[in-house]
This record gives sequence, structure tokens and C-alpha cells, in this order.
Amino acid sequence: MMNPGDQLRALAAERVLVFDGGYGTAIQNHGLVEQDYRGDLELTDDQKGNNDLLSLTRPDIIENIHTAYLEAGADIVETNTFSSTQISQADYSCEHLVWDLNVKSAEIARSACEKAEAKDGKKRFVAGSIGPTNKTLSLSPDVNDPGFREIDYDFLKGVYREQCDALIAGGVDFLLIETIFDTLNAKCAGMAAQEAADACDRDVPLMVSMTLTDLSGRNLSGHTVEAFWHAVRHLKPITIGLNCSFGADQLRPHLSMLTKVADTLIMAYPNAGLPNDLGEYDEMPHETAALIREWLDEGLVNIIGGCCGTTPEHIGAIAKATVGATPRKFAEPAVQTRLSGLEPFIMAA
Repeated sequence: MMNPGDQLRALAAERVLVFDGGYGTAIQNHGLVEQDYRGDLELTDDQKGNNDLLSLTRPDIIENIHTAYLEAGADIVETNTFSSTQISQADYSCEHLVWDLNVKSAEIARSACEKAEAKDGKKRFVAGSIGPTNKTLSLSPDVNDPGFREIDYDFLKGVYREQCDALIAGGVDFLLIETIFDTLNAKCAGMAAQEAADACDRDVPLMVSMTLTDLSGRNLSGHTVEAFWHAVRHLKPITIGLNCSFGADQLRPHLSMLTKVADTLIMAYPNAGLPNDLGEYDEMPHETAALIREWLDEGLVNIIGGCCGTTPEHIGAIAKATVGATPRKFAEPAVQTRLSGLEPFIMAA
């Protein structure tokens, strides 16, 4: 039986695959109150807004969101763990729940996929979401002390390693390092992910997704999409791509540039356009799908989904747009060297 990585590559060679959409919007639509978030847990701080905690206190809501995306046509769903690290959960004094958050979230996503597979026989995948923290290895938070860092590489790798170990224990197929604004943070997360996979003697491929901070096409640490690819290529990600940032129209030229240099699968999931003055997204599903169809006609992607503001309706429209589309073709590298030992220093710039 093929492992998940080989299965994904085989399917991606046949058709354009579909990733899921936004979770924040879906959760907000439930109109939850503080008690929904905290449940029966004895917690000191207010928890409203701690969406990851819902995997423990309202798992029914999270599974329903997964199911809605699967029924809309998603081949891959991500776990509800975007902020499930010690650093991010410290904002809610929930560091002690990190392991349980990741394991339970993975189990919920896996259960939803198994139920969908039982209905139609189609293979589904679970990607363990590893979001950015509010700490960066590349930039100082103190404008008066450019050399200052709140954390160091080893500490951050330990934070990511805890999350990766738990996601793997929960049964994910892939580890998705997403919404990357700091390239060095991503490299750190990538090394933690590789170490976690090695420790459990499992093949858990990496998915890597960068976010752009402005229309010049750079992330917060100053890397272009080409520079970013060359900085993380040694991690041998099964997918590389872009997410969040902007809508599909603004993201298109940067995605086009990335697809020319990357020798692995391209996965992209843009926002539903740009937010309005109230921070809400007005782009309708058919509008997003029409813009995505232009990407498909140009052969830019292998996997396509949605980020902020996208709903199951958006993913359903995108899934319909992929029907008959030709997946992006690329030449896989003959040899790739895996680096180890010097990870804090290699391509840190």
C-alpha cells in the first residue's frame, strides 16, 4: 500500500486536487460565547477567540466544518491547530493544553475524512496545520535594539517539535507549515518536523506555504518567492505555495513566478479577495472560482483551496472549476541533499 506522500503525488498527476477553506469565518458564523470556548475546563483567562480550544470543548463544531468542506469537494482538510503552540497558547494561559489540542484536532479531522471516504470511496488527506507564532527569529521587536530577539532558534524548534510530535500522534498525513512571514521561522519548523517524523519512523511529508506582506511579493523577512523557495528547498517539501496574502487576482503574478522555479507540487489558497472597511470579505464563490479558473488555464497549480473569507460554498465552486483542468507539470529533481547539523546557520538570511 502506498504511503500518503505517494498517494498524493499519484492523484495530483491525474487531476487538480482541492484543499479546504477558512476556519475563522466558519467558527464566527456559529456566534459562540465564552462558555462554548472554555467548556468544563478550569481556565483562568477569557478564552473567547481561542478557536483551537474548540477542538476540546466543541469538537462537534470543528468536525462539522471539516465535513462541510469534504462534502463541497475538498481532498485535503487541515487540522484546527493554527495557533496550537506554547507561544500562541500563552496568550490564553493554555500552554498546558498544547499536546491535547493537537492530538484531538488531528483525530477529529481524521474521523471526518474516514466518514467521507466510507461514503464515496475517495481518498482524503489530513494536513496538520502549523501556523506562525508572534515571535520571530529574523526581526527585533525593539526598534531601538535591532539585534534583540525574544527567542532563539533552539527554543522555537522545541516549540514546533512539541506540536509536530502531537500532530503525528493524532494521525495526520502531512505537516503543513503555513502563512509563513519569517523564512527562518519556517526553516526552524521544518527541521522540527523532520526530526519528529524521524523519531516515530514514519514518512510525514512537509507542505510549506508562504504569505506575502505587500504587492511587491516579499514576506515580512524580506524574501521574494524565488528566494523563499531556495531557502526551504532542502526540506524537500511535497508542496510549496502561497496562502492568505491577497485575493486570487493579486496573488497570480507571484504564484506564476513560484511555479517557474519550484520542482515540487504547487499548492495555493488565496483569500476571498481583500477585506472591506469592516474587515469582512465580500468576494462571492463564483467570483473566486472564476479567478481560480484563470490559474488553472495557465497550469499554475496542483492543489487549490481558500483561506480567509472562504466558505464551503467557495470551495464547492472551486472544486467545480477544477473539473477537466490539467494539473501543473514539473520536472522532479534528480538529486536533493538533506541538510543537518548546521540548520541555524544555513541560508539564515
